[in-house]
Amino acid sequence: MNKDRVIGAGKQMLGAVKKAAAELAGDAKSRADGKAEQLKGKIQKAAGSLKDALKGQ
Repeated sequence: MNKDRVIGAGKQMLGAVKKAAAELAGDAKSRADGKAEQLKGKIQKAAGSLKDALKGQ
């Protein structure tokens, strides 16, 4: 397992928590920030998966 996958998954979870907290507080900017962090995590996790797949070949 690639470290990018682990870090990406962490960012994805953190973004989800931020987004949920912002929704409860009614803060649109923080909600957008949480969504952005969640997306960054997904991208980093996908990059790690790609690296792992390329190493496997």
